[in-house]
Amino acid sequence: MTTLPILPASLRARCAGLWRVLPAVATVLLLCAPGRRDEADITAAVHITTADVASAVLVVICAVALLRDRERPLTRTAVVVLGAPAVAFALATVASRDPETSLPGFVRYVQIFVLVPAAVLLLLRSRRDFRWVAAALIAVAVFQGAVGVHQYVTETGASYAGRYIRAVGTFGALDVMGMATLVAHGVVLALALGLAPPAGSPRWVRPVALGTSALLLVPLAFSFSRGAWIATALACTAVLFLAGLRTALGSVAVLVAAAVVLVGGAGSGSALIGERLTSITEVAETPDRSVTDRYAMWSAAVSMWRDAPVTGVGLKGYPAHRDAHASIGLSSSSDTASAGAKFQREPLLTPHNMYLLVLSEQGLVGLTAVVGSWTAVLVLGVRRLRRGRGALRTGKPADCGLAAVGLLVYQLADFLYADIGGPETVITALMYGLAAWWALGSEARVEGPPVGSVPAPASAAVAVVPGGTGRP
Repeated sequence: MTTLPILPASLRARCAGLWRVLPAVATVLLLCAPGRRDEADITAAVHITTADVASAVLVVICAVALLRDRERPLTRTAVVVLGAPAVAFALATVASRDPETSLPGFVRYVQIFVLVPAAVLLLLRSRRDFRWVAAALIAVAVFQGAVGVHQYVTETGASYAGRYIRAVGTFGALDVMGMATLVAHGVVLALALGLAPPAGSPRWVRPVALGTSALLLVPLAFSFSRGAWIATALACTAVLFLAGLRTALGSVAVLVAAAVVLVGGAGSGSALIGERLTSITEVAETPDRSVTDRYAMWSAAVSMWRDAPVTGVGLKGYPAHRDAHASIGLSSSSDTASAGAKFQREPLLTPHNMYLLVLSEQGLVGLTAVVGSWTAVLVLGVRRLRRGRGALRTGKPADCGLAAVGLLVYQLADFLYADIGGPETVITALMYGLAAWWALGSEARVEGPPVGSVPAPASAAVAVVPGGTGRP
């Protein structure tokens, strides 16, 4: 796989090792495949998407590579950080009140938080590989964002305020967070690239990347997702802070000005966006039905934890125990509709808060292991980035570090109002893998020179230069 004798030497140098990153790129690109779910899919114990299949292939390729290379796969720190959640998942499954129901949950959690991240960590051998995955994520974000804008303009999206204007991309009304999640990741990645372009990249990379980040704010606004707005704002603030005040000031001015102009041209929809934005500060005073239900589901999760404080009620146990712990005011489902699709009711099967979901289903043991793992990756990632405070001036790989930390900050904030579920969950696994690669990867992989230099993948969105001049 690593030798291509029929190609010229220069091209072989550029293509060597790319097979390792292709499964991750394919997993990202498969999220563009249109797919609609119905209520039976949501309530099913197992729902496998094409992206899930691609992520499984990613793990298999990683295992084959490890057997072939016979190298030490992970450092002790990486084993502890990624392995602790797996132990907690297993304990919660064994101690579950319904182990048979919890078993699919165990497989899903291990896939998302252990196997796929570990495979990404092991397969990415250089900053070039990281940038290929980042390029795919940005391209998919632009595609999904373009579909979302079209849905808003033509009123062919999901229902919001009596009109079919909510941008959902190719995910459909039952996965309203799919497009918002991907577009938000694109905003963070493009911003990181614009603040710290790879050494030796063309001058146009910075303005194009920053412009792409600003443009993606439009479909993000049309998603009408308050949680995604908050998480994106926090992630971008973290990226700007880590990039340095001088570097960030000009970028902030460009992004804010572009967002005001672009969203201001949304016509009557700008008033709806303004109302949605204002409602963020009003949820404690006059919450709408969705917020009331969310509070009730949070309360139910805390009540479950009080009944089983150590190991929780078991993975996938929240739906079965919800009604026994929730207040009478909780709705059993929410209404969903979209243009060209029939009205459906989506059952509320999780508390829409990842931390409370883990607490209720896995208890203090699970919450400590899972949140401890995420915190360790964040702290180690920030420390590695801050260790080279002059990275932006000396040409060190600041773009990868800024992107990895920004993505993790987004996810940790996003988990305050959302949890895993839906096709976009695979992106959560890849994102965590990118963050783990930066935080837990060896110095040679993260800070060493990339293996060769390759041209940027063609994309109308933004060109990410996977290679560079060879300087660290």
